[in-house]
Amino acid sequence: MSKVHVQTTINGDQVEFLCVPQQTMLEALRDVLGKLGTKEGCGTGDCGACTIMLDGRLVCSCLMLAAEAEGQELTTIEGIAGPDGLHVLQRKFLEHAALQCGICTPGFIVAAKALLDRNPNPDEGAIRYWLAGNLCRCTGYDKIVRAVQDAAKELAYQA
Repeated sequence: MSKVHVQTTINGDQVEFLCVPQQTMLEALRDVLGKLGTKEGCGTGDCGACTIMLDGRLVCSCLMLAAEAEGQELTTIEGIAGPDGLHVLQRKFLEHAALQCGICTPGFIVAAKALLDRNPNPDEGAIRYWLAGNLCRCTGYDKIVRAVQDAAKELAYQA
């Protein structure tokens, strides 16, 4: 089977890779590019564990073909932290114990980052609505919501 050549930007870096036409972006991230932070939870787009940003939009990478990344800009969980260390969202997830097994955490953090980029001061309802596409089996959602609220407060204070 012939492979497709893809040129894209992932977490600010220009990347080229080969993939088979039916390969998902999730498979390419993990198996071809070694970006293991993005997790597979369901493989059907229902859980949000594989959430990435594609040109600023949230997408389930298990539902996207890798070839569709051609010329696009992707952000994965590996692109959330900065050169000085963890992003405030990542720190707040740790501080609030908003994670346990870790399968859903990357998707929640990417989704929460997208929310705070668009709405730096969301109320609890907005956070719950925005994160509704991400499922957690371990922690429940209160700690996750509190972590996002606390991150929003800290980011507002820094601004």
